[in-house]
Amino acid sequence: MAGNFWQSSHFEQWLMEKQDLLRERAEDLKVLSEDEYQKLMIFFTNFIQLICQDVNQGQSRTRMQVVATACVFFRRFYARRSLKDIDPFLLAPTCVVLASKVEEHGIMSTTKIGNTVTAALKKWPFLNQDVQNPLAMQEAEFFLLEILDCCLIVYHPYRPLMQMWNDLSYAYKDSKDLEEVKSVSWKVCNDSLKTDVSLLYPPHLIAVACLMVAAVFTNRDLKSWFSELSVDFEKVFEIQQMIFNMYSLWKSFKDIEQLPAIMEKMPKPAQTPSCHNGTQQPPQHMGRMMSDRSY
Repeated sequence: MAGNFWQSSHFEQWLMEKQDLLRERAEDLKVLSEDEYQKLMIFFTNFIQLICQDVNQGQSRTRMQVVATACVFFRRFYARRSLKDIDPFLLAPTCVVLASKVEEHGIMSTTKIGNTVTAALKKWPFLNQDVQNPLAMQEAEFFLLEILDCCLIVYHPYRPLMQMWNDLSYAYKDSKDLEEVKSVSWKVCNDSLKTDVSLLYPPHLIAVACLMVAAVFTNRDLKSWFSELSVDFEKVFEIQQMIFNMYSLWKSFKDIEQLPAIMEKMPKPAQTPSCHNGTQQPPQHMGRMMSDRSY
């Protein structure tokens, strides 16, 4: 990992302006409302977490850093491409496979992940999704790498968050209720993956916002400590509001009731035609992406 975030590909290539992000999504937002799109992202973030929890059952648990990197890869892809370019039910496990390599967690078997996806989808039988084979996942990984432009190092808010914990512990060393703030801030940091903040803001600002949200949730007054931070609080408040909005949307999101209608509207990849000899041709959406390349 590059030692300096400000010299990394994360900063130089993968921090976007909100208007640019909305422009890239314009094709999908013609058929989905902004709330529906965000509900889809919440669902698929949860889906990625579910895959990571289930794939290593009985073995060592998948590190949260792998889950976080997979979620960021997923969001980065659809920040540049439409939902109809690759089926998100294929891209989600593909992001997990790639993230496990990048974070040196150990290469995950595509066959095993495919079986995990099959089991996970049984929780939503109305989705009626075809489980992708390992070859399809390998092809999807190629296109994921292409759209990511091989920018695979992701800076997460967890490290600056832990550094802030240490500073908080020293500043409030006589306080006995900071552990709850720490615990809640970590959960908020995990939940921030369900928002667009990783595409819009640097990780240290996300960490500050997560601590502020945790302070609100635990009813802890940390204003004096926050006032000493030298950060852009206008952006921190934007992140904080995005997280609160996500929680509000998530609370009202009943996936069993609302997903069928959203999935019906969601732009879908072209069907893969069959050849006369019984083999399959490359999917149209993958072919289109290949023709879009510039060398």
